[in-house]
Amino acid sequence: MEARDTDFLQLLDGRKQFSVPIFQRRYSWEKKHCEKLWDDVLRLGRDRENPSHFLGSIVYIEPKVNNASGVRELHVIDGQQRLTTLTLLLAALSRAIEGQNIDIGITAEELSDYYLNTRKTDELRYKQLLTYHDRDTLIQLLDGKDKEWFRIIDQNDNGSLIRLLEDKELPTDSSPQLLENYRFFETKLNDVNLETVYNGIQKLRVVDIALDRSHDNPQLIFESLNSTGLSLSQADLIRNYVLMGQKPDFQDRLYREYWLPMERSFGNEYTKRFDRFIRDYLTLETRQIPNIRSVYEKFKLYLPTIEDPEILEIILGDISCYAKHYVNIALLQERDPELQACFKDIQDLRVEVSFPFLLEVYEDYTREKIEKAEIIEILRLVESYVFRRAVCGIPTNSLNKTFASLMTEVNKDNYLDSLRDAFLQMTSYRRFPRDHEFKTELLIKDVYNFDRCNYLLRKLESYGYKEPFDGAGYTVEHIMPQNRDLSEIWQEELGENWQEIQEKYIHTIGNLTLTGYNPELSDHSFTEKKHLDPGGFLQSRLRLNDNLVQVKKWDETAIQSRAEKLAEKALKMWISPQ
Repeated sequence: MEARDTDFLQLLDGRKQFSVPIFQRRYSWEKKHCEKLWDDVLRLGRDRENPSHFLGSIVYIEPKVNNASGVRELHVIDGQQRLTTLTLLLAALSRAIEGQNIDIGITAEELSDYYLNTRKTDELRYKQLLTYHDRDTLIQLLDGKDKEWFRIIDQNDNGSLIRLLEDKELPTDSSPQLLENYRFFETKLNDVNLETVYNGIQKLRVVDIALDRSHDNPQLIFESLNSTGLSLSQADLIRNYVLMGQKPDFQDRLYREYWLPMERSFGNEYTKRFDRFIRDYLTLETRQIPNIRSVYEKFKLYLPTIEDPEILEIILGDISCYAKHYVNIALLQERDPELQACFKDIQDLRVEVSFPFLLEVYEDYTREKIEKAEIIEILRLVESYVFRRAVCGIPTNSLNKTFASLMTEVNKDNYLDSLRDAFLQMTSYRRFPRDHEFKTELLIKDVYNFDRCNYLLRKLESYGYKEPFDGAGYTVEHIMPQNRDLSEIWQEELGENWQEIQEKYIHTIGNLTLTGYNPELSDHSFTEKKHLDPGGFLQSRLRLNDNLVQVKKWDETAIQSRAEKLAEKALKMWISPQ
Protein backbone atom coordinates (compact mmCIF):
# COMPACT_ATOMS: atom_id res chain seq x y z
CA MET A 1 0.00 0.00 0.00
CA GLU A 2 1.17 3.51 -0.82
CA ALA A 3 -0.56 6.54 0.71
CA ARG A 4 0.22 10.17 -0.02
CA ASP A 5 -1.34 13.55 0.60
CA THR A 6 -2.06 15.22 -2.74
CA ASP A 7 -4.07 17.93 -4.46
CA PHE A 8 -7.37 16.58 -5.79
CA LEU A 9 -6.76 18.06 -9.24
CA GLN A 10 -3.27 16.56 -9.28
CA LEU A 11 -4.83 13.17 -8.59
CA LEU A 12 -6.98 13.53 -11.71
CA ASP A 13 -4.28 14.91 -13.97
CA GLY A 14 -2.46 12.56 -16.31
CA ARG A 15 -3.28 9.58 -18.49
CA LYS A 16 -5.43 7.68 -16.03
CA GLN A 17 -9.01 6.50 -15.64
CA PHE A 18 -10.83 5.91 -12.35
CA SER A 19 -13.20 3.00 -12.91
CA VAL A 20 -15.83 2.06 -10.33
CA PRO A 21 -16.02 -1.76 -10.28
CA ILE A 22 -19.30 -3.57 -10.82
CA PHE A 23 -19.50 -4.68 -7.19
CA GLN A 24 -19.72 -1.09 -5.92
CA ARG A 25 -23.06 0.51 -5.12
CA ARG A 26 -24.72 3.14 -7.28
CA TYR A 27 -23.98 6.83 -7.01
CA SER A 28 -26.08 8.01 -4.08
CA TRP A 29 -25.02 11.44 -2.83
CA GLU A 30 -28.02 13.67 -2.16
CA LYS A 31 -28.52 17.39 -2.47
CA LYS A 32 -27.46 17.98 1.16
CA HIS A 33 -24.06 16.42 0.42
CA CYS A 34 -23.61 18.61 -2.64
CA GLU A 35 -24.56 21.71 -0.66
CA LYS A 36 -21.89 20.91 1.93
CA LEU A 37 -19.25 20.42 -0.77
CA TRP A 38 -20.33 23.61 -2.54
CA ASP A 39 -20.11 25.65 0.67
CA ASP A 40 -16.62 24.29 1.35
CA VAL A 41 -15.44 25.16 -2.16
CA LEU A 42 -16.80 28.72 -1.97
CA ARG A 43 -15.33 29.26 1.50
CA LEU A 44 -11.91 28.12 0.28
CA GLY A 45 -12.12 30.22 -2.87
CA ARG A 46 -12.89 33.37 -0.93
CA ASP A 47 -10.47 32.79 2.00
CA ARG A 48 -6.93 33.71 0.97
CA GLU A 49 -5.57 32.67 4.37
CA ASN A 50 -6.77 29.06 4.17
CA PRO A 51 -4.40 27.06 1.96
CA SER A 52 -6.30 23.76 1.77
CA HIS A 53 -9.24 21.57 2.80
CA PHE A 54 -9.07 17.82 3.37
CA LEU A 55 -11.81 15.82 1.60
CA GLY A 56 -11.01 12.28 2.66
CA SER A 57 -9.37 9.37 0.91
CA ILE A 58 -9.53 7.95 -2.59
CA VAL A 59 -8.55 4.26 -2.50
CA TYR A 60 -7.87 2.27 -5.65
CA ILE A 61 -6.12 -0.86 -6.78
CA GLU A 62 -2.75 -0.11 -8.37
CA PRO A 63 -3.31 -0.14 -12.11
CA LYS A 64 -2.23 -2.26 -14.95
CA VAL A 65 -0.99 -0.27 -17.98
CA ASN A 66 -3.00 -0.54 -21.16
CA ASN A 67 -0.17 -1.05 -23.64
CA ALA A 68 -2.15 0.21 -26.62
CA SER A 69 -3.21 3.47 -25.02
CA GLY A 70 -0.89 4.07 -22.08
CA VAL A 71 -3.93 4.96 -19.93
CA ARG A 72 -3.62 3.71 -16.34
CA GLU A 73 -6.87 2.02 -15.31
CA LEU A 74 -7.54 2.47 -11.58
CA HIS A 75 -10.28 0.44 -9.85
CA VAL A 76 -11.80 2.59 -7.12
CA ILE A 77 -12.33 0.77 -3.82
CA ASP A 78 -13.41 3.74 -1.71
CA GLY A 79 -14.21 7.40 -2.39
CA GLN A 80 -16.32 7.05 -5.54
CA GLN A 81 -19.10 9.30 -4.15
CA ARG A 82 -16.90 12.38 -3.63
CA LEU A 83 -14.91 11.63 -6.80
CA THR A 84 -18.09 11.48 -8.90
CA THR A 85 -19.60 14.59 -7.31
CA LEU A 86 -16.46 16.62 -7.99
CA THR A 87 -16.49 15.35 -11.56
CA LEU A 88 -20.02 16.73 -11.90
CA LEU A 89 -18.85 20.08 -10.49
CA LEU A 90 -15.89 20.22 -12.88
CA ALA A 91 -18.11 19.35 -15.85
CA ALA A 92 -20.60 22.08 -14.89
CA LEU A 93 -17.74 24.56 -14.36
CA SER A 94 -16.24 23.76 -17.76
CA ARG A 95 -19.56 24.42 -19.44
CA ALA A 96 -20.07 27.63 -17.45
CA ILE A 97 -16.64 28.95 -18.52
CA GLU A 98 -17.47 28.18 -22.13
CA GLY A 99 -20.89 29.77 -21.87
CA GLN A 100 -19.68 32.98 -20.23
CA ASN A 101 -16.53 33.14 -22.38
CA ILE A 102 -14.34 34.43 -19.54
CA ASP A 103 -10.74 33.86 -18.41
CA ILE A 104 -10.37 32.38 -14.90
CA GLY A 105 -6.82 31.08 -15.30
CA ILE A 106 -7.89 27.94 -17.18
CA THR A 107 -9.98 27.49 -20.30
CA ALA A 108 -12.95 25.19 -20.63
CA GLU A 109 -10.99 23.01 -23.03
CA GLU A 110 -8.01 22.78 -20.68
CA LEU A 111 -10.18 21.94 -17.70
CA SER A 112 -11.85 19.17 -19.70
CA ASP A 113 -8.59 17.78 -21.10
CA TYR A 114 -6.76 17.77 -17.77
CA TYR A 115 -9.49 16.55 -15.42
CA LEU A 116 -12.43 15.07 -17.35
CA ASN A 117 -11.13 13.41 -20.53
CA THR A 118 -7.99 11.62 -21.74
CA ARG A 119 -8.20 12.50 -25.49
CA LYS A 120 -9.06 8.90 -26.42
CA THR A 121 -11.98 7.94 -28.64
CA ASP A 122 -13.40 4.93 -26.78
CA GLU A 123 -14.40 4.48 -23.11
CA LEU A 124 -10.80 5.15 -22.09
CA ARG A 125 -11.52 8.75 -23.06
CA TYR A 126 -13.20 9.46 -19.71
CA LYS A 127 -11.38 10.15 -16.47
CA GLN A 128 -14.13 8.33 -14.61
CA LEU A 129 -16.36 5.37 -15.47
CA LEU A 130 -19.22 4.39 -13.15
CA THR A 131 -21.10 1.12 -12.68
CA TYR A 132 -23.62 -0.15 -15.23
CA HIS A 133 -26.48 1.75 -13.61
CA ASP A 134 -24.82 5.17 -13.80
CA ARG A 135 -22.29 4.88 -16.61
CA ASP A 136 -24.36 6.10 -19.56
CA THR A 137 -25.76 9.08 -17.67
CA LEU A 138 -22.33 10.38 -16.64
CA ILE A 139 -20.91 9.83 -20.13
CA GLN A 140 -23.72 11.83 -21.73
CA LEU A 141 -23.22 14.60 -19.18
CA LEU A 142 -19.50 14.74 -19.95
CA ASP A 143 -20.15 14.69 -23.69
CA GLY A 144 -22.62 17.57 -23.42
CA LYS A 145 -25.53 15.51 -24.76
CA ASP A 146 -27.69 16.55 -21.86
CA LYS A 147 -28.22 20.18 -22.99
CA GLU A 148 -31.66 19.55 -24.40
CA TRP A 149 -32.72 17.58 -21.31
CA PHE A 150 -32.49 20.69 -19.16
CA ARG A 151 -34.12 23.16 -21.56
CA ILE A 152 -37.44 23.10 -19.74
CA ILE A 153 -37.62 21.41 -16.35
CA ASP A 154 -40.34 21.30 -13.73
CA GLN A 155 -39.05 21.11 -10.18
CA ASN A 156 -40.83 20.37 -6.93
CA ASP A 157 -40.11 22.14 -3.65
CA ASN A 158 -36.98 20.14 -2.83
CA GLY A 159 -35.50 20.56 -6.29
CA SER A 160 -35.95 16.99 -7.52
CA LEU A 161 -36.37 16.51 -11.23
CA ILE A 162 -39.99 15.75 -12.05
CA ARG A 163 -40.05 15.44 -15.82
CA LEU A 164 -38.18 16.60 -18.87
CA LEU A 165 -40.32 18.23 -21.52
CA GLU A 166 -40.15 18.68 -25.31
CA ASP A 167 -40.02 14.87 -25.69
CA LYS A 168 -36.35 14.74 -24.75
CA GLU A 169 -35.68 11.28 -23.32
CA LEU A 170 -33.17 10.36 -20.65
CA PRO A 171 -30.70 7.54 -21.17
CA THR A 172 -32.04 4.05 -20.61
CA ASP A 173 -31.81 3.17 -16.90
CA SER A 174 -30.69 6.73 -16.21
CA SER A 175 -29.45 7.98 -12.86
CA PRO A 176 -31.72 10.74 -11.51
CA GLN A 177 -29.23 11.45 -8.71
CA LEU A 178 -26.47 12.28 -11.18
CA LEU A 179 -28.79 14.52 -13.19
CA GLU A 180 -30.14 16.33 -10.13
CA ASN A 181 -26.70 16.98 -8.65
CA TYR A 182 -25.28 18.16 -11.96
CA ARG A 183 -28.25 20.51 -12.30
CA PHE A 184 -27.60 21.74 -8.73
CA PHE A 185 -24.03 22.79 -9.59
CA GLU A 186 -25.04 24.22 -12.96
CA THR A 187 -27.61 26.44 -11.24
CA LYS A 188 -25.23 27.53 -8.48
CA LEU A 189 -22.54 28.54 -11.00
CA ASN A 190 -24.89 31.08 -12.58
CA ASP A 191 -24.73 33.26 -9.47
CA VAL A 192 -21.06 33.23 -8.45
CA ASN A 193 -17.65 34.27 -9.63
CA LEU A 194 -16.28 31.27 -11.53
CA GLU A 195 -12.69 32.11 -10.63
CA THR A 196 -13.64 31.85 -6.96
CA VAL A 197 -15.02 28.37 -7.55
CA TYR A 198 -11.93 27.23 -9.43
CA ASN A 199 -9.67 28.65 -6.73
CA GLY A 200 -11.63 26.69 -4.12
CA ILE A 201 -11.35 23.44 -6.07
CA GLN A 202 -7.59 23.93 -6.39
CA LYS A 203 -7.30 23.92 -2.58
CA LEU A 204 -9.03 20.54 -2.14
CA ARG A 205 -6.74 17.77 -0.93
CA VAL A 206 -7.19 14.01 -0.58
CA VAL A 207 -5.23 11.04 0.69
CA ASP A 208 -4.30 9.11 -2.44
CA ILE A 209 -4.12 5.42 -1.44
CA ALA A 210 -2.88 2.97 -4.08
CA LEU A 211 -3.14 -0.75 -3.34
CA ASP A 212 -0.89 -3.40 -4.77
CA ARG A 213 -3.03 -6.33 -5.88
CA SER A 214 -0.24 -8.82 -5.22
CA HIS A 215 0.40 -7.72 -1.62
CA ASP A 216 -2.67 -5.90 -0.27
CA ASN A 217 -6.05 -7.45 0.51
CA PRO A 218 -8.59 -4.99 -0.93
CA GLN A 219 -11.49 -6.62 0.94
CA LEU A 220 -9.90 -6.23 4.37
CA ILE A 221 -8.95 -2.63 3.61
CA PHE A 222 -12.43 -1.95 2.31
CA GLU A 223 -13.97 -3.36 5.52
CA SER A 224 -11.72 -1.25 7.73
CA LEU A 225 -12.63 1.90 5.81
CA ASN A 226 -16.34 1.09 6.29
CA SER A 227 -16.12 -0.39 9.78
CA THR A 228 -18.81 1.88 11.21
CA GLY A 229 -21.43 0.29 8.96
CA LEU A 230 -22.91 3.72 8.24
CA SER A 231 -21.76 4.27 4.70
CA LEU A 232 -22.70 0.91 3.20
CA SER A 233 -25.62 -1.42 3.72
CA GLN A 234 -25.11 -5.04 4.71
CA ALA A 235 -26.08 -5.99 1.15
CA ASP A 236 -23.36 -3.70 -0.24
CA LEU A 237 -20.76 -5.33 1.99
CA ILE A 238 -21.88 -8.83 1.01
CA ARG A 239 -21.81 -7.99 -2.70
CA ASN A 240 -18.29 -6.60 -2.36
CA TYR A 241 -17.17 -9.62 -0.33
CA VAL A 242 -18.45 -12.04 -2.98
CA LEU A 243 -17.24 -10.19 -6.06
CA MET A 244 -14.22 -8.09 -5.16
CA GLY A 245 -11.57 -10.79 -5.11
CA GLN A 246 -12.66 -12.61 -8.26
CA LYS A 247 -10.90 -12.51 -11.61
CA PRO A 248 -12.35 -9.73 -13.80
CA ASP A 249 -14.11 -11.97 -16.33
CA PHE A 250 -15.60 -14.23 -13.67
CA GLN A 251 -16.52 -11.21 -11.55
CA ASP A 252 -18.31 -9.63 -14.47
CA ARG A 253 -20.25 -12.81 -15.27
CA LEU A 254 -21.33 -13.34 -11.65
CA TYR A 255 -22.57 -9.78 -11.47
CA ARG A 256 -24.43 -9.85 -14.78
CA GLU A 257 -26.01 -13.29 -14.33
CA TYR A 258 -26.84 -13.23 -10.63
CA TRP A 259 -26.43 -10.00 -8.71
CA LEU A 260 -27.65 -7.45 -11.27
CA PRO A 261 -30.93 -9.36 -11.93
CA MET A 262 -31.51 -9.46 -8.16
CA GLU A 263 -30.98 -5.71 -7.85
CA ARG A 264 -33.37 -5.06 -10.70
CA SER A 265 -36.02 -7.41 -9.36
CA PHE A 266 -36.04 -5.52 -6.04
CA GLY A 267 -36.21 -2.18 -7.88
CA ASN A 268 -36.52 0.83 -5.58
CA GLU A 269 -36.91 -1.52 -2.61
CA TYR A 270 -33.39 -2.91 -2.98
CA THR A 271 -31.74 -0.66 -0.40
CA LYS A 272 -34.48 -1.18 2.18
CA ARG A 273 -35.33 -4.83 1.57
CA PHE A 274 -32.24 -6.69 0.44
CA ASP A 275 -30.62 -6.79 3.88
CA ARG A 276 -33.83 -8.33 5.25
CA PHE A 277 -33.89 -10.89 2.47
CA ILE A 278 -30.32 -11.99 3.22
CA ARG A 279 -31.21 -12.29 6.90
CA ASP A 280 -34.18 -14.49 6.00
CA TYR A 281 -32.07 -16.55 3.60
CA LEU A 282 -29.46 -17.17 6.32
CA THR A 283 -32.23 -18.04 8.78
CA LEU A 284 -33.58 -20.58 6.30
CA GLU A 285 -30.16 -22.11 5.74
CA THR A 286 -28.86 -22.12 9.31
CA ARG A 287 -32.08 -22.15 11.41
CA GLN A 288 -30.56 -19.27 13.36
CA ILE A 289 -31.74 -15.66 13.13
CA PRO A 290 -29.00 -13.07 12.53
CA ASN A 291 -29.36 -9.57 13.87
CA ILE A 292 -30.17 -7.29 10.93
CA ARG A 293 -27.07 -5.19 11.74
CA SER A 294 -24.73 -8.20 11.65
CA VAL A 295 -26.00 -9.95 8.53
CA TYR A 296 -22.68 -9.39 6.76
CA GLU A 297 -20.66 -11.01 9.54
CA LYS A 298 -23.04 -13.98 9.66
CA PHE A 299 -22.84 -14.34 5.89
CA LYS A 300 -19.06 -14.60 6.08
CA LEU A 301 -19.43 -17.36 8.66
CA TYR A 302 -21.90 -19.12 6.35
CA LEU A 303 -19.56 -18.72 3.37
CA PRO A 304 -16.09 -18.45 4.94
CA THR A 305 -14.20 -18.93 1.68
CA ILE A 306 -14.91 -17.53 -1.78
CA GLU A 307 -11.86 -19.00 -3.44
CA ASP A 308 -13.64 -21.96 -5.06
CA PRO A 309 -15.42 -20.52 -8.13
CA GLU A 310 -17.72 -23.53 -8.50
CA ILE A 311 -19.00 -23.39 -4.92
CA LEU A 312 -19.34 -19.60 -5.08
CA GLU A 313 -21.46 -19.79 -8.21
CA ILE A 314 -23.68 -22.49 -6.68
CA ILE A 315 -24.28 -20.31 -3.60
CA LEU A 316 -24.98 -17.21 -5.69
CA GLY A 317 -27.38 -19.21 -7.86
CA ASP A 318 -29.19 -20.37 -4.73
CA ILE A 319 -29.40 -16.83 -3.33
CA SER A 320 -30.67 -15.59 -6.69
CA CYS A 321 -33.36 -18.28 -6.73
CA TYR A 322 -34.62 -17.38 -3.25
CA ALA A 323 -34.44 -13.68 -4.08
CA LYS A 324 -37.04 -14.29 -6.80
CA HIS A 325 -39.23 -16.05 -4.25
CA TYR A 326 -38.79 -13.18 -1.79
CA VAL A 327 -39.79 -10.59 -4.39
CA ASN A 328 -42.92 -12.60 -5.21
CA ILE A 329 -43.84 -12.94 -1.54
CA ALA A 330 -42.77 -9.65 0.06
CA LEU A 331 -43.10 -7.27 -2.90
CA LEU A 332 -46.25 -8.95 -4.24
CA GLN A 333 -44.79 -9.75 -7.65
CA GLU A 334 -46.46 -13.19 -7.72
CA ARG A 335 -48.37 -13.60 -10.99
CA ASP A 336 -50.86 -16.21 -9.78
CA PRO A 337 -53.79 -14.13 -8.42
CA GLU A 338 -54.77 -16.67 -5.76
CA LEU A 339 -51.25 -16.89 -4.35
CA GLN A 340 -50.82 -13.13 -4.56
CA ALA A 341 -54.03 -12.67 -2.54
CA CYS A 342 -52.56 -14.93 0.15
CA PHE A 343 -49.29 -13.00 0.19
CA LYS A 344 -51.20 -9.71 0.34
CA ASP A 345 -53.08 -10.84 3.45
CA ILE A 346 -49.84 -11.94 5.12
CA GLN A 347 -48.29 -8.59 4.22
CA ASP A 348 -51.27 -6.74 5.71
CA LEU A 349 -50.71 -8.68 8.93
CA ARG A 350 -47.06 -7.52 8.92
CA VAL A 351 -45.70 -11.02 9.52
CA GLU A 352 -42.21 -10.69 8.04
CA VAL A 353 -40.95 -13.15 10.66
CA SER A 354 -42.68 -15.92 8.71
CA PHE A 355 -40.66 -15.25 5.52
CA PRO A 356 -37.85 -17.78 6.14
CA PHE A 357 -40.49 -20.51 6.46
CA LEU A 358 -42.48 -19.20 3.49
CA LEU A 359 -39.38 -19.04 1.30
CA GLU A 360 -38.80 -22.74 1.81
CA VAL A 361 -42.47 -23.58 1.26
CA TYR A 362 -42.47 -21.57 -1.96
CA GLU A 363 -39.29 -23.30 -3.13
CA ASP A 364 -40.92 -26.70 -2.52
CA TYR A 365 -43.96 -25.52 -4.46
CA THR A 366 -41.82 -24.48 -7.45
CA ARG A 367 -40.15 -27.91 -7.31
CA GLU A 368 -43.61 -29.52 -7.32
CA LYS A 369 -43.18 -31.13 -3.91
CA ILE A 370 -46.57 -29.67 -3.01
CA GLU A 371 -49.55 -28.72 -5.15
CA LYS A 372 -51.17 -25.33 -5.48
CA ALA A 373 -54.09 -26.21 -3.21
CA GLU A 374 -51.63 -27.31 -0.54
CA ILE A 375 -49.50 -24.16 -0.60
CA ILE A 376 -52.66 -22.05 -0.41
CA GLU A 377 -53.79 -23.93 2.70
CA ILE A 378 -50.32 -23.60 4.21
CA LEU A 379 -50.37 -19.85 3.62
CA ARG A 380 -53.86 -19.64 5.15
CA LEU A 381 -52.70 -21.63 8.19
CA VAL A 382 -49.78 -19.22 8.68
CA GLU A 383 -52.13 -16.26 8.38
CA SER A 384 -54.62 -17.85 10.76
CA TYR A 385 -51.95 -18.78 13.29
CA VAL A 386 -50.68 -15.22 13.49
CA PHE A 387 -54.11 -13.55 13.48
CA ARG A 388 -55.76 -15.85 16.02
CA ARG A 389 -52.85 -15.29 18.38
CA ALA A 390 -53.16 -11.51 17.93
CA VAL A 391 -56.89 -11.60 18.73
CA CYS A 392 -56.19 -13.71 21.82
CA GLY A 393 -53.46 -11.36 22.97
CA ILE A 394 -50.67 -13.96 22.92
CA PRO A 395 -47.23 -12.25 22.90
CA THR A 396 -45.49 -12.17 19.52
CA ASN A 397 -41.86 -12.11 20.67
CA SER A 398 -41.45 -15.84 20.06
CA LEU A 399 -42.85 -15.90 16.52
CA ASN A 400 -39.50 -15.38 14.79
CA LYS A 401 -38.02 -18.44 16.52
CA THR A 402 -41.17 -20.46 15.87
CA PHE A 403 -41.04 -19.85 12.13
CA ALA A 404 -37.26 -20.26 11.97
CA SER A 405 -37.54 -23.82 13.30
CA LEU A 406 -41.01 -24.78 12.05
CA MET A 407 -39.78 -26.59 8.94
CA THR A 408 -37.77 -28.99 11.11
CA GLU A 409 -41.11 -30.35 12.36
CA VAL A 410 -42.50 -30.90 8.84
CA ASN A 411 -42.27 -34.29 7.14
CA LYS A 412 -42.03 -33.34 3.47
CA ASP A 413 -43.36 -36.76 2.43
CA ASN A 414 -46.54 -35.87 4.30
CA TYR A 415 -46.22 -32.10 4.03
CA LEU A 416 -49.62 -30.63 4.93
CA ASP A 417 -50.70 -33.16 7.54
CA SER A 418 -47.39 -32.93 9.37
CA LEU A 419 -47.60 -29.13 9.39
CA ARG A 420 -51.14 -29.28 10.80
CA ASP A 421 -49.89 -31.66 13.46
CA ALA A 422 -46.94 -29.39 14.26
CA PHE A 423 -49.33 -26.48 14.84
CA LEU A 424 -51.64 -28.61 17.00
CA GLN A 425 -48.77 -29.83 19.16
CA MET A 426 -47.69 -26.30 20.10
CA THR A 427 -48.54 -25.35 23.66
CA SER A 428 -48.34 -22.41 26.04
CA TYR A 429 -47.09 -19.18 24.40
CA ARG A 430 -46.52 -21.01 21.09
CA ARG A 431 -50.07 -22.38 20.88
CA PHE A 432 -52.43 -22.19 17.91
CA PRO A 433 -55.68 -20.90 19.52
CA ARG A 434 -58.54 -23.35 19.09
CA ASP A 435 -61.97 -22.29 17.85
CA HIS A 436 -63.51 -21.77 21.29
CA GLU A 437 -60.70 -19.51 22.54
CA PHE A 438 -60.58 -17.53 19.31
CA LYS A 439 -64.35 -16.97 19.15
CA THR A 440 -64.65 -16.06 22.82
CA GLU A 441 -61.89 -13.44 22.57
CA LEU A 442 -63.17 -12.03 19.28
CA LEU A 443 -66.65 -11.42 20.71
CA ILE A 444 -65.37 -9.28 23.58
CA LYS A 445 -62.26 -7.72 22.04
CA ASP A 446 -61.84 -3.96 21.62
CA VAL A 447 -61.61 -4.33 17.87
CA TYR A 448 -61.71 -0.61 17.10
CA ASN A 449 -58.36 -0.02 18.85
CA PHE A 450 -56.92 -3.31 17.57
CA ASP A 451 -54.05 -2.64 15.15
CA ARG A 452 -55.51 -5.20 12.72
CA CYS A 453 -59.01 -3.69 12.77
CA ASN A 454 -59.14 -2.68 9.11
CA TYR A 455 -57.64 -6.00 8.06
CA LEU A 456 -60.31 -7.87 10.07
CA LEU A 457 -63.24 -5.92 8.63
CA ARG A 458 -61.85 -6.07 5.09
CA LYS A 459 -61.46 -9.83 5.29
CA LEU A 460 -64.96 -10.31 6.70
CA GLU A 461 -66.33 -8.20 3.85
CA SER A 462 -64.52 -10.45 1.34
CA TYR A 463 -65.73 -13.69 2.91
CA GLY A 464 -67.11 -16.17 0.39
CA TYR A 465 -66.16 -14.16 -2.71
CA LYS A 466 -63.26 -14.61 -5.11
CA GLU A 467 -62.94 -10.89 -5.78
CA PRO A 468 -60.99 -9.38 -2.84
CA PHE A 469 -62.17 -6.16 -1.19
CA ASP A 470 -59.29 -3.72 -0.68
CA GLY A 471 -61.12 -1.29 1.61
CA ALA A 472 -59.85 1.83 -0.19
CA GLY A 473 -61.99 4.86 0.60
CA TYR A 474 -63.74 3.21 3.57
CA THR A 475 -63.41 3.94 7.27
CA VAL A 476 -64.60 2.23 10.43
CA GLU A 477 -68.11 3.20 11.52
CA HIS A 478 -69.60 2.77 14.98
CA ILE A 479 -73.25 1.82 14.46
CA MET A 480 -74.03 2.82 18.05
CA PRO A 481 -72.06 6.11 18.35
CA GLN A 482 -68.99 6.29 20.57
CA ASN A 483 -70.02 9.75 21.76
CA ARG A 484 -70.50 9.38 25.53
CA ASP A 485 -73.21 12.05 25.42
CA LEU A 486 -75.75 9.93 23.52
CA SER A 487 -78.90 11.53 22.19
CA GLU A 488 -82.25 10.76 23.84
CA ILE A 489 -83.25 8.71 20.79
CA TRP A 490 -80.23 6.45 21.26
CA GLN A 491 -80.83 6.20 25.01
CA GLU A 492 -84.40 5.04 24.37
CA GLU A 493 -83.21 2.58 21.71
CA LEU A 494 -80.71 0.96 24.06
CA GLY A 495 -82.92 0.97 27.16
CA GLU A 496 -82.51 1.92 30.79
CA ASN A 497 -78.99 0.52 31.12
CA TRP A 498 -77.80 2.30 27.94
CA GLN A 499 -74.58 3.48 29.58
CA GLU A 500 -73.54 -0.07 30.51
CA ILE A 501 -74.40 -1.33 27.01
CA GLN A 502 -72.42 1.43 25.34
CA GLU A 503 -69.45 0.84 27.62
CA LYS A 504 -69.48 -2.91 27.00
CA TYR A 505 -70.10 -3.07 23.25
CA ILE A 506 -69.01 0.25 21.78
CA HIS A 507 -65.74 -0.99 20.20
CA THR A 508 -66.65 -4.67 19.73
CA ILE A 509 -67.06 -6.44 16.40
CA GLY A 510 -70.86 -6.49 16.63
CA ASN A 511 -71.04 -2.68 16.64
CA LEU A 512 -68.49 -1.95 13.91
CA THR A 513 -68.79 -1.79 10.15
CA LEU A 514 -67.25 0.00 7.17
CA THR A 515 -68.59 3.01 5.32
CA GLY A 516 -67.57 5.68 2.86
CA TYR A 517 -69.95 8.14 4.57
CA ASN A 518 -68.62 8.38 8.11
CA PRO A 519 -69.08 12.16 8.51
CA GLU A 520 -72.62 11.99 7.07
CA LEU A 521 -73.68 9.16 9.38
CA SER A 522 -72.18 10.94 12.39
CA ASP A 523 -74.18 10.33 15.61
CA HIS A 524 -77.54 10.00 13.89
CA SER A 525 -80.10 7.51 15.14
CA PHE A 526 -80.07 3.96 13.83
CA THR A 527 -83.14 4.62 11.69
CA GLU A 528 -81.54 7.70 10.15
CA LYS A 529 -78.33 5.79 9.47
CA LYS A 530 -80.32 3.14 7.62
CA HIS A 531 -82.27 5.56 5.44
CA LEU A 532 -79.68 8.31 4.86
CA ASP A 533 -79.55 9.26 1.16
CA PRO A 534 -76.86 8.84 0.03
CA GLY A 535 -74.73 6.68 2.28
CA GLY A 536 -77.26 4.90 4.45
CA PHE A 537 -77.10 1.20 5.26
CA LEU A 538 -80.04 0.52 2.93
CA GLN A 539 -77.98 1.79 0.00
CA SER A 540 -74.70 0.22 1.08
CA ARG A 541 -72.96 -2.12 -1.35
CA LEU A 542 -71.07 -3.79 1.47
CA ARG A 543 -72.07 -7.27 2.58
CA LEU A 544 -71.06 -6.33 6.12
CA ASN A 545 -74.15 -4.13 6.19
CA ASP A 546 -76.62 -6.66 4.77
CA ASN A 547 -78.07 -7.79 8.10
CA LEU A 548 -78.40 -4.18 9.30
CA VAL A 549 -81.14 -3.70 6.73
CA GLN A 550 -83.30 -6.35 8.45
CA VAL A 551 -82.75 -5.02 11.98
CA LYS A 552 -85.42 -2.63 13.25
CA LYS A 553 -83.86 -1.75 16.58
CA TRP A 554 -80.18 -1.48 17.47
CA ASP A 555 -79.88 -2.69 21.04
CA GLU A 556 -77.88 -5.20 23.06
CA THR A 557 -79.64 -8.17 21.46
CA ALA A 558 -78.98 -6.88 17.93
CA ILE A 559 -75.31 -6.22 18.67
CA GLN A 560 -74.83 -9.69 20.18
CA SER A 561 -76.64 -11.37 17.27
CA ARG A 562 -74.51 -9.62 14.65
CA ALA A 563 -71.31 -10.33 16.60
CA GLU A 564 -72.20 -14.03 16.74
CA LYS A 565 -72.73 -14.20 12.98
CA LEU A 566 -69.45 -12.41 12.25
CA ALA A 567 -67.57 -14.63 14.69
CA GLU A 568 -68.89 -17.74 12.92
CA LYS A 569 -67.62 -16.31 9.64
CA ALA A 570 -64.27 -15.65 11.26
CA LEU A 571 -63.96 -19.30 12.32
CA LYS A 572 -64.37 -20.36 8.70
CA MET A 573 -62.05 -17.69 7.35
CA TRP A 574 -59.17 -18.06 9.81
CA ILE A 575 -59.00 -21.81 9.68
CA SER A 576 -57.96 -24.23 12.39
CA PRO A 577 -55.38 -26.96 11.62
CA GLN A 578 -57.78 -29.88 12.07
